[in-house]
Amino acid sequence: MIEPINPDAAMTPPSSRTRGASAPARRTLLVAGAAIAASGCWHVRAALAQTAAATAAAERSAPALPAVGSALKLAEAALLDGGRFNPADAEGQVLVLYWWASWCPFCAEQSPHMQALWEKGRPRGLRMLALSIDRRPEDALAYLKKNGYTFPAAMVTPEISRVLPKPSGLPVTLVRGRDGRVLQAERGQLFPEDVEALIRWLG
Repeated sequence: MIEPINPDAAMTPPSSRTRGASAPARRTLLVAGAAIAASGCWHVRAALAQTAAATAAAERSAPALPAVGSALKLAEAALLDGGRFNPADAEGQVLVLYWWASWCPFCAEQSPHMQALWEKGRPRGLRMLALSIDRRPEDALAYLKKNGYTFPAAMVTPEISRVLPKPSGLPVTLVRGRDGRVLQAERGQLFPEDVEALIRWLG
């Protein structure tokens, strides 16, 4: 499994762990850093330090991956294609949950394989819900259309987060079994063969 972005650097090898800032937060830090280089003002340094501390604190408070075998509740979601995800439709079915973002480079590598999984597994009863953490729905929708992705996708909302909080890291992939319990939980980019292997949970 390829692991996601390291908070201590702009990019890291796949094997490293995510413990800190998201890509948007890093962009904010880079802009602030440029301002420091240009001005050298102490108050800009203080603002940057506060931003970094707040980002690190937020990531530390994000939930860990759910344990295999634990019950996983679902939330109703408005899909970006105009449809609706109803938790009742996933009962008794295998469901793949996938947190992603249009700006995430590791998601860009994994998402084509998620689409292939959806096309192969859907006729066999596989359910999928891809949850975007983009700030604007139009960005997520444009990204899906540009790449021809048809897997069910929705935006993360406060209502969804209350029932189904996003674990730390990105991308995040969970498999929920027919009994409503976690079969597999992965943080970070999956290799193509790892994504393809998720279909085994259909039996």
